[in-house]
Amino acid sequence: MQRSEEERFYMACRAAYLSVFKSSLVNMTSKDQLCTVLQQAGRNPSQKVLDKYWPPGTKKLNFDDFFEILKKEKPAEPDKLMRIFKKFDVNCDGYISHDELSRILTSSGEKMSPEEVDEIFSLADVNKDGKLDYAEFCRLLGSTADQCQTAALEKLEADAKLKRQNFGNQLENPPQSSESQPELSAAPTQSRTELETTQRKDSRSSSRPSSARSRRSSLSTAITMGTGSTKSGRLAEPKSLQDWNHTLMRGCFYLEEDGTIVSLQYRLHIPETTGVYLTIRPLNLSPIPEKPSSWMCVDTALYVVTGNKTKEDSTLVCFTELRDKEKFVWRGELNAGSYLLMPFTTGCRLMKSTRKTSTKPALLVNRTQSGELELTKEFKAALSDIFEVIDLDGSGLLSLEEYNFFEQRTSGEKCDEDAWAICKENFDTRKDELTRQGFLELNLMEANDREGDPRDLWLTLEAMGYNQSLEMVEACPFVIEVYCEDVKATLQTVHLDSGIKMLNSSVQRSITSKAEARSLKGQENVLVYTYKGESRISSVIANKSNQKVTVHINNEQSKNCVSSRGMSMFAVEVPARTKMVCQHVMASNDQQEWTYNCVESIIPSL
Repeated sequence: MQRSEEERFYMACRAAYLSVFKSSLVNMTSKDQLCTVLQQAGRNPSQKVLDKYWPPGTKKLNFDDFFEILKKEKPAEPDKLMRIFKKFDVNCDGYISHDELSRILTSSGEKMSPEEVDEIFSLADVNKDGKLDYAEFCRLLGSTADQCQTAALEKLEADAKLKRQNFGNQLENPPQSSESQPELSAAPTQSRTELETTQRKDSRSSSRPSSARSRRSSLSTAITMGTGSTKSGRLAEPKSLQDWNHTLMRGCFYLEEDGTIVSLQYRLHIPETTGVYLTIRPLNLSPIPEKPSSWMCVDTALYVVTGNKTKEDSTLVCFTELRDKEKFVWRGELNAGSYLLMPFTTGCRLMKSTRKTSTKPALLVNRTQSGELELTKEFKAALSDIFEVIDLDGSGLLSLEEYNFFEQRTSGEKCDEDAWAICKENFDTRKDELTRQGFLELNLMEANDREGDPRDLWLTLEAMGYNQSLEMVEACPFVIEVYCEDVKATLQTVHLDSGIKMLNSSVQRSITSKAEARSLKGQENVLVYTYKGESRISSVIANKSNQKVTVHINNEQSKNCVSSRGMSMFAVEVPARTKMVCQHVMASNDQQEWTYNCVESIIPSL
């Protein structure tokens, strides 16, 4: 069976890791090990790169960390090393002497000691004539790296048993990027579920490896979900909803470099106790009704908490658990007071793609016949969509506050009152706010300031989730709507430094409050909570012991599923007396039945 590029990349990661360690569950414990395993994966890490991923105080990294690092670090380019050597070759004869190499490596860049230079030269000087034939050296270096990777892959392919125990293959349906996300089923169908919980029995001999014996301390959960139900059977939209007081606010989920997902939070103030109807859904920006935006299948949720700045003083009030097509809903009564609304997505359908894009970057600016710069039609369309995303109140105009959220996202800076006054003088405004045309004019001015150089424009686009084809693939705009039966509520954007911690804590509480705790056999202090929602399954691992535990997660028997982890096998380290969200799982294709089948097992300490 032909593998996708994501699967080949994942296999190469595992192969590199297993060429250094006996198991993918063994941790790296030193910077030297990180360097070695990166080199096995065809990278050429500098000391600066190693320091970035192994800062002071780091004690260990696991395979998941390594996998994320490889996504960010590009493979070494063979020609680059040749170009560097040619700069050192003062005689242009294809050779570098020991003195030439030593002078460079001990006096510039990441300086080496004379002993380190001697060691490198003795390995590279095959003829022992005091000269380095750098073309041959580069060829041998590249060939050796390729042979190492090929040998490791062949070993995994040949040993199916080793692959099952150590490899951790991708899900049967690998994670899809937002470039090719499945569409939600249009026809509502009644979902059916079947829950089966068993304790796995293991009668294998104690002579088996400890990783095999650990399966005695395991738990298996199987849940079969029907084809995507687009409307909750418990959903009851108020008949007089159009008469309720209504307010809305937009926002956007942004996928960061490290894979985390961030968004604004919102402060809801309700003056009196009242009936409330809350919704959150992806924001469709496509002008073509038959072809909605690619992110419309991204799952969304809204967590409502009381409290102010820390997770310790926050209390989870409710979350949007019910579903109506792409919209998630909560209905109930809220007392008078102030609430924090925290948007959430599992990441199952908004994650980094490992696909390499060979697409030529889209053209952002042109020069007219008179030599003036103009924005291309495609770039204008992307900017128009960005305008919709940052127009938080949906008024069709940008206030200073809304524009500053955009500035902070793209440049990390803020526009002050004086600069905003200049904007209003030079660009199209209405009611002292920037129009869509004014926003386009502002970006044209930026292009003119840089004489058509698009690099800064691309930085802005990338920060807003766009790829080089001008597709929004690492962001998902959404809209929040609040209906109050008797009063008018106010909704404002806020940005809390502790927002991510408070959100994680709320997600965790929502799972543990709805799911039954089940302990792993023989490990009464290690509990697993498995929550079954209308479109996702989420789990939390609670470690009540006084020692950390490492839990191996195996989703290999799941069908038509995608995990927020992006893998079907991985390990989770849970500190002592701590609860941790393990994973979220959703259907890869909503139009087909899907089965969640997960086995959690304790990995003995090494």
